[in-house]
Amino acid sequence: MAAAQPERSTLAASGSFALAARFSLRVDEQNHSGRLDWQHSPTSDEWLLSSPFGQGLAEIVSTPAVACLSAGDGRRECDASLDALTQRVLGYPLPLAGLADWVRGRGAEGGRVDALGRPLALARDGWYVDLAYDSDAADAADAPPGRLFISRPGGPELRLVIDAWTLPLGANDAPAAGVDAISPLVLPVVPVTAVQATPLPAATPMTPLSSDH
Repeated sequence: MAAAQPERSTLAASGSFALAARFSLRVDEQNHSGRLDWQHSPTSDEWLLSSPFGQGLAEIVSTPAVACLSAGDGRRECDASLDALTQRVLGYPLPLAGLADWVRGRGAEGGRVDALGRPLALARDGWYVDLAYDSDAADAADAPPGRLFISRPGGPELRLVIDAWTLPLGANDAPAAGVDAISPLVLPVVPVTAVQATPLPAATPMTPLSSDH
């Protein structure tokens, strides 16, 4: 099912959002898949990674000063930045710090666009991002991407499919049709419920992603 899509201009104006997505990560011929629940604000990010069946894998909380990962066994790892934390814990980099812009279709100014003027590709810090949308109708010209394919030469490949958005009330008058609204000051935290060590184990494959790539 296509995600309920807010407008990119609404996301840019609010600065805060929450989303639910499916991810597929390929690293060194190994495939991992699962679910991501993510709450973003201008000053913090909270990430909950789960298996395709909802079993908690890890929770990451990041601020401009520190990023910390908590596992279900009580283990806690912290570093100065989100990128440094994922590099040290997983053994390879993940561009989580850039995703807040990419899921909103930002950072591709001057790059390739489609017939509706929506960004299709961007490059940042050695990462290449291809973006796809859930509708080609004229009224979807301001929609954010529904699917992202993120890669780095010789590095991991990450696919992301956004299933649902949640926006703060009052971010830009009323929320878009079909998009949930949340209080801008209250973002519920979902606790980690299961023990899981890193690197992530191979998980049962999720529903196949778009064949655009």
